[in-house]
Amino acid sequence: MKVVVVVGGVGGARFLLGVKAALGLPPIGPGDSTHEITAVVNTGDDVWMHGLRISPDLDTCMYTLGGGIDTERGWGHQGETWVVKEELAAYGAEPTWFGLGDKDIATHLIRTRMLRAGYPLSAVTEALCDRWQPGVRLLPMTDDRVETHVVIDDPEDPGNRKAIHFQEWWVRYRAEPQAHSIVPVGVEEAKPGPGVLDAIAEADAVLLAPSNPVVSVGTVLAVPGVTEALRKTEAGVVGVSPIISGKPVRGMADACLSAIGVETSAEAVGIHYGSRQTSEDGLLDGWLVAEGETVHVPGVAVRAVPLLMSDVDATAAMARAALELAGAEVE
Repeated sequence: MKVVVVVGGVGGARFLLGVKAALGLPPIGPGDSTHEITAVVNTGDDVWMHGLRISPDLDTCMYTLGGGIDTERGWGHQGETWVVKEELAAYGAEPTWFGLGDKDIATHLIRTRMLRAGYPLSAVTEALCDRWQPGVRLLPMTDDRVETHVVIDDPEDPGNRKAIHFQEWWVRYRAEPQAHSIVPVGVEEAKPGPGVLDAIAEADAVLLAPSNPVVSVGTVLAVPGVTEALRKTEAGVVGVSPIISGKPVRGMADACLSAIGVETSAEAVGIHYGSRQTSEDGLLDGWLVAEGETVHVPGVAVRAVPLLMSDVDATAAMARAALELAGAEVE
């Protein structure tokens, strides 16, 4: 079976563990070749820091599936140390609000060196995955530079607004300044990464992970050609709600949804994605929501199941329900 999953960072990575388990593959590391899972990963969070190119969502997926993630934080290396961060702080090097662990820096050094040598991000990601063996093909949504920026009320200049990188809004300010708009800068000129459109066209099922609908899944969908490919694929397209009882499962997705005028509810997000059957730009055939919620999304088959990814077994059950709703045969 060929499965494509559109993902962001922590939530998307954990969902991929469940997809692997649902298909009978070991959650960590490589499995057999019976099934092929392709993750189309958001790169709008990517940023330059201290001369290094950081790809947070790609790395979170790679570390999680390769068994190297810090499970308590959900991001970064397990057993991380912070000597370089402390030395940078001693020098007063900005930004001080974004910490890079010593082990993590090695990944960024390799990525930066390869990018500067002319390799595209997709080739760099493949090379990094040779070490981690995630058992999932991780494809950047694009090889082109796309960076999400947020227009906010300037905390240092009341009454005025400014645009900052998404990472600064998310990490430094914890998404507290109101976002007036969220823009993936460069996305209009970007092309889908190698293999992305082919994977969608050949898929037996396509799943939208319970990642942030605006800055994770939404950014991937904004790459020209991706939404059109999802609308044309013969596979069932099923999304998993990141909202339970009107609250994000993780992170500050409510702040992002407010910025684009979408209510923080499973129903509103499902309607935001839309139906392939009833809307010219809709995407969904099915929509998974939390057990106990009553949701109506016109033209979309809605199923309520437990959605908390408390462990791999729970996540596998959730992924299995999504695959079944997409029409895929799961043994």
